[in-house]
Amino acid sequence: MSTVSVNCPCCSNLAYINCCGPFHTNKANPASPEAMMRSRYAAYVLHLIDYLVATTHAETRNLYRKNDIENWSKQNLWLKLEIISATKDKVEFKAYYQHDSKNFIHHENSTFKMENKRWYYLNGEYFN
Repeated sequence: MSTVSVNCPCCSNLAYINCCGPFHTNKANPASPEAMMRSRYAAYVLHLIDYLVATTHAETRNLYRKNDIENWSKQNLWLKLEIISATKDKVEFKAYYQHDSKNFIHHENSTFKMENKRWYYLNGEYFN
């Protein structure tokens, strides 16, 4: 199958090479917090740990260990991303995943910060 027709894991209904692919290969930068959120979700699905670290804001990057990010990425089967709402610097989303054959939903309101014309994940508020 051609990579042109492979749907992006971020659930945008676009081909990966026309969606998150350029972000993951540093050919483009996400233009909005929603695009950054989608690219980060796709990076979890594809286990692109360096991308996840690089797109976390320097202010909060020390709160996340690369090994923990990698484990979270690889220990789960990522099923679907649902964007609930997106504003100028926040994205509320639900990430559906499976762990040990059980289904879970990670529901978060993420805050993003622009610095040097690039969006970065700053932090998130989790819902139960």
